[in-house]
Amino acid sequence: MLLDSWIFWSVLAAVMQSVRTAGQKYLSEAVSPLGATLVRYLFAAPFVVLYILWLLDNRTSPLPELNDTFLIAGFAAGVLQIIATVLLLRLFALRNFAVGSCYIRTEVLATAVLGLLLFGEHVSGVGWVAMLICVIGLGMITIAKSGRLEELWNMSAVYGLAAGLSLSLTSLFIRQASLSFGMDDAMFTAALTLGYMILIQTAICLVFLIFQNAGELQVILQKWRASLFVGVTSLLGSIGWFTAFTLERAAYVKTIGQIEFLITLAISILFFKEEPNRPEWVGMVILVVGVVVLLLAP
Repeated sequence: MLLDSWIFWSVLAAVMQSVRTAGQKYLSEAVSPLGATLVRYLFAAPFVVLYILWLLDNRTSPLPELNDTFLIAGFAAGVLQIIATVLLLRLFALRNFAVGSCYIRTEVLATAVLGLLLFGEHVSGVGWVAMLICVIGLGMITIAKSGRLEELWNMSAVYGLAAGLSLSLTSLFIRQASLSFGMDDAMFTAALTLGYMILIQTAICLVFLIFQNAGELQVILQKWRASLFVGVTSLLGSIGWFTAFTLERAAYVKTIGQIEFLITLAISILFFKEEPNRPEWVGMVILVVGVVVLLLAP
């Protein structure tokens, strides 16, 4: 069944993330990184409530009881995702964005290593090879898009590594929170985790923004169309990520999710008529090979 496939949810998440990032980058020109981060959660909150209610309407079994693992892991994931989002938006503002992006792509391997060390999530030998191939392909695409990377270590690299590490831990904590219920219903437990996290994230970002610059709330409301777009696409992407993390190891989901790069390049080719150069084509081929190898991994 399609809804039981972690690959389907991973692809959905990658598509929505590429669209949401474009909208969030547009908003970051008018509001602070914290304001753009708040938009992601605040405008998604009403829709996640509707999503959970829709899932509840189709359920006959009783609701699961909250547990300490869910509460702690969900809270940690929520805070780490805020940190990662702010770091990414700060990265957008720097000239050496390509450098930071290259470092962010180490997230795939970091998720596998941290998953093994912290949660005992074993990855097969073929899986490790596939992830390494994908990282190499992504690195080639990033370098090709920037021409050449003259500085391999600067503030962009710091932001990129920190964001990648935060995203890795976020993925692993989301999986732990959702699995803590011990239920064979990935969509529902993922939705509960998502709703809990968005509640925490909205409250944290709202409090910080009120203390830092309360007037920015008015700017956010004035740009309600862009804010709503970011909120809805963010929610759809999160539903994809959370459900996929519940169904499969986070490292594998993250690897499939890197096809976001291919989607972005496809948009550039089809809509903006930007022809990729030879290194980009080579990087795309390597990335596809890595994804295929992962799908064949045990």
